[in-house]
Amino acid sequence: MAQNPFMWIVGTRCAPELDDEFNKWYDEVHIPMLMKGGHISAVTRYKLSRDVESDQSPYLAAYEFKDVATFKSWLSSDALAEARKEMQETWGGRDMELTSRAFYEPLRRWS
Repeated sequence: MAQNPFMWIVGTRCAPELDDEFNKWYDEVHIPMLMKGGHISAVTRYKLSRDVESDQSPYLAAYEFKDVATFKSWLSSDALAEARKEMQETWGGRDMELTSRAFYEPLRRWS
């Protein structure tokens, strides 16, 4: 049985008029840059549903890592440094922000 992944969860928001540009950039530029080097096993992005009222960030990305050591290695990787630099160049001074970041350890999985 495969081990449950460790998750790096990032919440983001941007001005509604930037949604299309933001999503295209996140999918086509940001995630590929972050995945260089093989640290991240998979990424899933989510958009907040309007079916339930919520004050959470409109976008959430879940990055999967096989273990803590891989995550810590990624934190000091060239891939992450380059992605952060590119993000600042593209979005610095614009109406986009990271609203939350957290690293989660797996407890148990039901299926």
